[in-house]
Amino acid sequence: MFTGIFAGITWALETVILGIALGMSPFVSTQEAIVLAPFVSTFLHDLFSALFMFVYNIVRGNLRSLSGVFRNANLKWLILASAIGGPVGMSGYVLAVNHMGSAVGAVASAVYPAVGTVLACIFLKEKVRWYQWIFLTFTLFGVYGLSYSPNLVVGNFWLGLLGAFLCAFGWGIEAVILAKCFRNAEIKDESALLIRQSVSALIHGLLLMPLLGGWNFTAGLLAGGNGRLFAVIALASFFASVSYLFYYKTIAKLGAAKAMALNITYTAWAIAFTVLISRDVSILDPLTLLCAAVVVVCGIFAAADLREFFAARSTRSSIK
Repeated sequence: MFTGIFAGITWALETVILGIALGMSPFVSTQEAIVLAPFVSTFLHDLFSALFMFVYNIVRGNLRSLSGVFRNANLKWLILASAIGGPVGMSGYVLAVNHMGSAVGAVASAVYPAVGTVLACIFLKEKVRWYQWIFLTFTLFGVYGLSYSPNLVVGNFWLGLLGAFLCAFGWGIEAVILAKCFRNAEIKDESALLIRQSVSALIHGLLLMPLLGGWNFTAGLLAGGNGRLFAVIALASFFASVSYLFYYKTIAKLGAAKAMALNITYTAWAIAFTVLISRDVSILDPLTLLCAAVVVVCGIFAAADLREFFAARSTRSSIK
């Protein structure tokens, strides 16, 4: 439970820092830069994360277990989860934000626990109690309340809807496939995350970047001496790596459904970091605070099995 909550907290911190990077001058200087910024930043983000995870696995002495993953029958599933969750899920999120606004983009990212929970129940036979479904529904409503904007401007509804679909199913399917892979004791979450970020960076760098013409823009960033921009993206990537480590551990311990319910609380934690880092207190209105409380509390209860909790308390009482 704690690792799942920390996954949400660190992802919220990553989101705020990455938002700062996207608002820096190289990414908003021209119309081309504004269009390419999400894709270029995502590529750099996952590339830095892959490097962080490579160093982390070396320090932890996981290279031998990593080599075992490459001989494991589940390797193809890990690669599939990486390709779906990284380029497909994240690209869908960017597409939704670009064409339907940030409000719908946030809602799209919040729908994936519902999709993933249904898939986990069908394919992994994970048990989800009736009250956990209710708490998950309230969590999604709370996220919608956080992301609601009366000034929402919709550009291309159908492209935005396609992006929301790709995002929800990309991230939901990724969590379910990972939960299946983690049932094999030979696959460590640290090794799986290294593979995930490496595959995502490779697909972005070898496929999406050339198709979008992003390499020339990236080369211009390197030649322009934008060291501070790269440092901010690297910092965001570091917290993303920490978040993914917590998230993967939670999937391995609790299963996909409960891990996603805890992870989505990042939408509420982001409010606190926005106030602390960006000094933006305009979001501290009663509705936002109420929705943030609903997301955190209901997200935790959606992941908690109350029957197991009360059974454990009863057992301890009888022992005493």
